[in-house]
Amino acid sequence: MKRDTWKITLGIVLIILSAIVYFIHFLIFRDLRYILNFVIIDIAFVFINVLIVTFVIDSLLSMRKKKEKLEKLNMLIGVFFSEIGTKLLVHFSDSDPNLDQIKNDLIVRDSWSDKEFMNISKKLRNYKYDITIDKIDFLNIQSFLIDKNDVLVRLLENPNLFEHESFTELLQAVFHLDEELRTRKNVKSLSEKDMQHIMSDIKRAYTLLVYEWIDYMNYLKQNYPYLFSLAMRLNPFDEKATPEIK
Repeated sequence: MKRDTWKITLGIVLIILSAIVYFIHFLIFRDLRYILNFVIIDIAFVFINVLIVTFVIDSLLSMRKKKEKLEKLNMLIGVFFSEIGTKLLVHFSDSDPNLDQIKNDLIVRDSWSDKEFMNISKKLRNYKYDITIDKIDFLNIQSFLIDKNDVLVRLLENPNLFEHESFTELLQAVFHLDEELRTRKNVKSLSEKDMQHIMSDIKRAYTLLVYEWIDYMNYLKQNYPYLFSLAMRLNPFDEKATPEIK
């Protein structure tokens, strides 16, 4: 109640000031009918004014809130790729026997337009992602994901992720792969069926990683050129990639 006291006081003061002005008008012009007409017209317009202002303000606040959520969400996506995603893409893509089919398309350039990103994204969704079992270092991936487990858990606990279904699906896929590998006592001696099961989990995570990575690169290019520059120099699909500028 104390917090609203100043509002009540201000309202009373404004009403009193308004009444004083109307009274002064009456003293000068002695036209009560004009004052009443003006008051009624003014009151009638208040409803329209409130309607317009409500829609405009609500729209602006919604846009601002949506923008803030998007910023927070993309910060989380950035953390994910910085800590986990990019390294997993290196592991998985190195084991993809058909990578040459899309490798050149994944060397992102700063000259790319939105249309080029869109075309590449469509092409990547039609690509058949595959992994060669013999090239997968299960122990290395297991150790890496165990080390990053806390990061994964914190990301999954963040409520902002519910605004981005595809990224949430990616996180769940990576977390599931982490669980599968973490529960194996010895990943070097997996049975054939067990290995095939884990390979399906890897392919799922790999596919979703590529989808989200290209979308994230497009977002960085549009909004954060300096982050985009570093991301290009750390491109997991570019064997010549280096953070150093030459």
